[in-house]
Formats: sequence, C-alpha cells, structure tokens
Amino acid sequence: MFKKILIANRGEIACRVIKTARKMGIKTVAVYSEADKDARHVELADEAVCIGPAPSRESYLVMDNIIKACKDTGAEAVHPGYGFLSENEAFAKRLEEEGIIFIGPKHHSIAAMGDKIASKKLANEAKVNTIPGYNDAIDTPEAAVEIAKGIGYPVMIKASAGGGGKGLRVAFNDKEAFEGFSACKNEALNSFGDDRVFIEKFVEEPRHIEIQILGDAHGNTVYLWERECSIQRRHQKVIEEAPSPFISEATRKAMGEQAVALAKAVKYQSAGTVEFVVGKDQSFYFLEMNTRLQVEHPVTESITGLDLVEQMIRVAAGEKLSFGQGDIQRNGWSMECRINADDPYRSFLPSTGRLVRYQPPAEVDGVRVDTGVYEGGEIPMYYDSMIAKLIVHGKDRMDAITKMRAALNKFVIRGIHSNIPFQAALMQHPRFISGDFNTGFIAEQFPHGFRASDVKPTDLGLMDALATAVHRRYLERAAGIYGQLEGHEVKIPSHFVVASGEPGKMDYVDASLEETAKGYHVTVNNKTYDIETDWNPGQIIYSATVNGQEIAAQVERTDLFYRIQFDGVRVDSLVLTPQGAEMQKLMPFKEPPDMSKFLLSPMPGLLVDVAVTVGQKVEAGQRLAAIEAMKMENVLLATQDGVIAEIMAAKGESLAVDQQILRFE
Repeated sequence: MFKKILIANRGEIACRVIKTARKMGIKTVAVYSEADKDARHVELADEAVCIGPAPSRESYLVMDNIIKACKDTGAEAVHPGYGFLSENEAFAKRLEEEGIIFIGPKHHSIAAMGDKIASKKLANEAKVNTIPGYNDAIDTPEAAVEIAKGIGYPVMIKASAGGGGKGLRVAFNDKEAFEGFSACKNEALNSFGDDRVFIEKFVEEPRHIEIQILGDAHGNTVYLWERECSIQRRHQKVIEEAPSPFISEATRKAMGEQAVALAKAVKYQSAGTVEFVVGKDQSFYFLEMNTRLQVEHPVTESITGLDLVEQMIRVAAGEKLSFGQGDIQRNGWSMECRINADDPYRSFLPSTGRLVRYQPPAEVDGVRVDTGVYEGGEIPMYYDSMIAKLIVHGKDRMDAITKMRAALNKFVIRGIHSNIPFQAALMQHPRFISGDFNTGFIAEQFPHGFRASDVKPTDLGLMDALATAVHRRYLERAAGIYGQLEGHEVKIPSHFVVASGEPGKMDYVDASLEETAKGYHVTVNNKTYDIETDWNPGQIIYSATVNGQEIAAQVERTDLFYRIQFDGVRVDSLVLTPQGAEMQKLMPFKEPPDMSKFLLSPMPGLLVDVAVTVGQKVEAGQRLAAIEAMKMENVLLATQDGVIAEIMAAKGESLAVDQQILRFE
C-alpha cells in the first residue's frame, strides 16, 4: 500500500480523497493555485505545494508542475479527482513513464472511452446496446440532413470530443439539422479543438441512468447498481439518487451486465461509470463511459456501504477486489443535491465572494456533507460553482426526500447566493415525489427560469405564526432588560398584526398568541399552531415542533422585519400591534430608482470585453459586454435599441453585482 499520495485537484473532491487516505493511514499532498492558498483542502492535507497562478490552465492543468510536486514530496501515486486532468490519457501516460501510479484506469482505457465515436464502436463490438445513428464524422450540413432523415427525427447532433453540454443540439426537422450541425461543429472546435460531429437517434422522454463499475488488475469486474441522474438543468446534473425509481430489476441486471462487458472489453481497472439513456419503454442505450470517479459517487457508497475512493486506491496498489457481484448489497435509498454558488432568481448566474455564514446541517441520521469550503472563506471566480454536496440516506425513497427537505432547511449560507431554494422547490414538486420525470423535467416545469413565485408555501399561516412567535420571543428578551423607566416598561401584548408581501402592496393578517409551558399557541386566520421550541434570538436555525411535527426554519431579523425561510420559501414580515398596523398602512411607498438606462452586472466577475463605444447606436440583441466567472463567459446583450452615452467600467475590471457597466442616452 502507498505511504503517500498526491491529490491533483481542489475543493470538495480533494477533501473527500484526503478523508479516505487518512482513514487508510496514507499521507496526503495537496496542490493549490495562488487563489487557493487558504483553501480547506490545503489545511487538511499533510503537505501542500503551490503549482501556479489562479487560472486552472496555469496551475491545476499543468502536468509538469504536478509531476514536480510528486517528486519533491515523494508521493508515490496521484488521485486526480474529477474534472481537470482526471480523464486525460496523456497525463496518465506521463505519470506511468515517470514511475508514479495513477489512481485511475490505464491510459489505453481512457483513450478508448474518451472519444465518443470510438467508444460507440467498441460498445457495439462488446454487444452493448447503442443508439441507432451514424457514428462516423460527418463533413457537411447537407450530409447531416440526409443522415438525420435516414435515422428518423428527432435526432441528436453531438461533438465527438464534447462534454458538459457543449457541442450538442437536438433537431426535429431538416432546418434544425442543417443549422444544428454548423453550430455544433463551431462550438466543438472552439471548446475542444476537435470539430468532428456525429448524429444519433434522440430518445423521447429519456432518463439518464448510469451504472457504477469497479475493476481490478486481475480480471475481476463488478457493477455497483445504478444512479438516476435525470434531474438536469442544461445538461448539468442537479439531483442524483440511487437506486432509480423507474427501472425494473430485469432492466437493472441487463444494464449492469452490459456495463461490465464494456469495462472488460477495455481492460478497465478502477472505478468508472457507464452512462445510459433509457426510454419510457425501458429500452436503454449506451451514452458514454466516464473513466473517473463521478461527482455523485456518494449515493452509491450510501446504498452499498463501500468506499469508492478506498477501492480505487486498493486497485491502483495492485490489490484484488475483496468481493464478488453476489456480495454487493443494495440497502435503502440515497439522494444527493449539488449545492452551488449561483443565484436561482437571476437565471442561475454565478455568485462569488466571501461566505459570511456557512453552517451545514449536522452529519447525523443519514445526512452527509462533502464540502471544500468553510465559514469566512472565499468562493473564487476561477473554478466551478460547487460549494458542497448534500447527501442523505433513508430506508426508502420517501424517507430520503423527507430527510433531504429537513437538511436543506438547516443548511445556512450567507454572503453569497446558493441554489438551495431551487433544490427545496424540486424536493416538493409532485412529479419529482412520484418519480414521474425525465431529463426534460426542469425545462418543462420552469420554462422561464426559476422565480420566487414558483415556490408556494404549503401553509402561509405557518409562516405568519412563526414570525409572531419569533417577535414574541424578542419582546420577552426586551422586557427582561434591567433599568427600564417605571411606568414605561416593555409591555407584551397578546394580539398582533403580521404584514408581509411587496412594499406598497402588503397583506395584513391578524394573529393572537398565548404562552404555554413549552412555547406558544398562535392563532392565524382561525387556525391554531401549537409551537414548542427553546429557540433564542440570534440563532439562525429555528427548531420547533409545530402541531406535533418537527420543523427547522431559518430566521433572521433585518431592520424591523423578520425573514423566515422554510421549504424554499422566503417571507419578510413585520409583526405589529393593531394600532401600529393602522399607522403602517398610511406610510408612503417610495418607488425604487429607474435603472433602465444602465447596463448592470448581473453577477460578480471579471469584465473581459466591452464591445461598444460612446456614441454608438446599438440594436436589441447586440453584444454589449462579456463577464467571466466560474469558468464560464456570460455575454450581456442589449434588450432594446439605443445609443451608448457613457462607459462606466473598464475591460479587466472586477465587477460586483449590479455594478454599472454603461449608460444609455
């Protein structure tokens, strides 16, 4: 077994690998860019080596720097995590030549599966179901149209070297096939330096289901069941679960056996994933093979009891698998939510900055949090947006959903935006709960993006009752302060009015409160809420039992308002006396300033391009500027015709949210 390994990655996956290595008694070396010098993985590792400036192409992607770090520290092996160099055959080969073990598959297996066209041919030879299609590179859009007609619409046009949703289009007719071919070819060349494009049948109502496989150097290969990854947004996974609520035992067995056949065909040694697209009739077709550890591997670990990182390390060290196919259990149900630093209310734009508060839920009762950040740390703009992975394990699917809802309610993130409200909304959606979804679910249910109005509180009276109980607790604290002027002490009323909603259009609801031995009876709209709690002002998590049901809400006081967040819903409420409510209704409302003549930055990031000049006429849809954040370039377009009056930010400048970039006349 290795004495020391280097982790050629950052963030939560680097921390995850360090955790297992420590359990196995293996020393760890972290590598970091200048932007990550204070990162959590650097703190956790036994040693750390700086490998370059912040941009990944100058640090985490520089093979020479990583190999030098191995030699300088005496690391015998490298775990690549996922992303960066994890599926780079040249990196695996270089390590082999330098006498360093790559904790992953051999370079020839990576090469065989990394090319989508070559991998489909191999899958055919291994008798793995493949989607009907034309698996050679296509030269012209005219040829693409003819091939698409031959396969039968709809078809999927894909770049051979594609990934992450780039170089991919769906065509339902000749026009879309012609235009989609050209777009894919250009996108593939720009993103991957490889413009080869192929076409295959598009499976309707598809589900994305993948099989986790594990192989050793002694010819043993097993499958560790499946993961359902159909809840996706723009081809990026959002929620993963194991097992799938859709496939039958017969389909599960057939998919697993085909995944093993493919792995054996390429002499696969390590953990890997064979991805399938599954039709509504349970027909399944090979999609691609990921020759690395997947982001969603914890859900497989939860139901099998196996540590996949440990298995990867043992296989790389030459050990045989210590179990066979018949020994692999499938226990309960697991789900994972990817907690990302993006703003769901602003089209999921990246949100970078300092984590002012970071308090994940406690890892008890089947809850697990894999994270690479800490309170007070920075979310830099140079890398992906993942803050953490929230994983739960329950006895069945409904139990897992219930645990996930509770865990999301207890996950406190402040200082930056996160996608937790969106995840909470998905966890309550009737179609998700029933298991009736496919890869188009998010696009169908949220066609115009995610809005606050998309999440309706299941019980609005509960939000008003919580605000009333919180206000009462603040009054009790105020009443206990020493030195109050006689005759003017804080008086605690029993009747209140809760005002909530948009400024200028607030709703007013009567509420009454009685104190009980363990909390309060609060009546709102003739419904009584029996609230038992030991919550005190200053605590963000409001844990309580309401009418016999345990809940956890997030509560904060902002000026005169109480902000209550529960199950993805956020309500700002004023709790007033009846007389105070009458006064509040008379308060004038000040309209926010008109910012329609300004182009505002929708996110924090680097202004990489200003495409216009002062005095220039622009038309709706024209490119105005581009902002780079979290490995993505976001282009800002004109929403209407106009003339540029002033440029207010310079190229190369770091922008804050809503910072003015330019002004129109």
